[in-house]
Amino acid sequence: MQAVVYALSFLIQILAYIAAGYHFVVSLFAWFPRKEKELLTDKKHSFALVVAAHDEQCVIGNMVDSLNALNYDKELYDIYVIADNCTDKTAEIAREKGAIALERFHKTKRGKGYAMDWAFQQIFEGEREYDAICIFDADNIAHSEFLNEINKRLCQGYDAVQGYIETKNPYDTWITASYAITFSCMNKLYQTARHNVGLPNQLNGTGFALRTNIIKENGWGATCLAEDMEFTMKLLLNNVQVGWAEKAIVYDEKPLTLSQSWKQRTRWTQGHADVASRFIPKLAKKMFKEGKIGCFDCIVYLVQPLLMMVLAVTLVMGMIQGIYPETKIWWMPVDIVSPIIWNVFYFAQLCYIPAVLWLEKKLNIKTVIYYIPYLIFTYTWMPIAFIGVAKKNKKEWFHTQHTRTIGIEEVE
Repeated sequence: MQAVVYALSFLIQILAYIAAGYHFVVSLFAWFPRKEKELLTDKKHSFALVVAAHDEQCVIGNMVDSLNALNYDKELYDIYVIADNCTDKTAEIAREKGAIALERFHKTKRGKGYAMDWAFQQIFEGEREYDAICIFDADNIAHSEFLNEINKRLCQGYDAVQGYIETKNPYDTWITASYAITFSCMNKLYQTARHNVGLPNQLNGTGFALRTNIIKENGWGATCLAEDMEFTMKLLLNNVQVGWAEKAIVYDEKPLTLSQSWKQRTRWTQGHADVASRFIPKLAKKMFKEGKIGCFDCIVYLVQPLLMMVLAVTLVMGMIQGIYPETKIWWMPVDIVSPIIWNVFYFAQLCYIPAVLWLEKKLNIKTVIYYIPYLIFTYTWMPIAFIGVAKKNKKEWFHTQHTRTIGIEEVE
């Protein structure tokens, strides 16, 4: 039995190291911009801007104000607010600001995925037809050039486009600062890198656009706890690749406390694990049948919670075997591989990420002060990975309370 565990630990770690190495190599392409596609048309597309909201009276007004202030022809877009199971004045405030409020009440089908599925049908049955739909969260603030940048990508032929998610409240607490650092790295080292190398980007829950015909042809149907990830995989299986609009900026509010963050990230990981269990076999089949490298890239992305679990177990087993050298249950090649892996890990945390922040002009005194707490924040992903994977079949949706009433003039 001990030999079996030892052999499995060897295999699992080797696969984890390969996946981590793959992510690192791809991230290097973030620094080599690709030649942009030529515009296929100069059309100004029409948009339905859809804001998902549940009891968001504190922030919905500022969000609608930012959409009203977009530097885009006002005749070419309408604002819809989905007041989903709201018990406050979300719908009333949205209407006062000029948005179309769609009120939905359902006792069992709760959550953003179900709300969007319902709202799309309401919009499609309306009198006006739109070229594309943009999705936002109620706590967001949209940059004034958001639609112009999305429109540019649509004119280049993309059917789905993800915008740049910036943090609205980066220095409120050490938690929001950690989110800000995390998303800055994800935007550059994941999204930009994949755009540059021609791999599919990921929808990130807010600040993205889909051509209307794509939703009609494929249906939405993404109702799990990570509906954005679920729909990304659905698009890829239907040969629709998500594009990246780095200058289409959306400012997103982050949780203030570790408790709020823990619940939110656990929900994300539950959805992540759920999507992985359902889509990895389909992606693998398409990869081997059609030779789609994008499918391989998404498989590596979907196994991230498992990689975090392997990293956690390896760390714990390394400590145990360091204290009790006679324990030989877990493969720990201390002479060659492990020092290299951990040195690369620490290099990434202590050198590579600060370099990214510096090059992105986001390394300042406050970021430096919050960087050590951020390192602690990264380790909290380890227990969250175990909890999320264990609860992947539980669909209970948790609402993150938003209270930061920040206007577009403050973030711009």
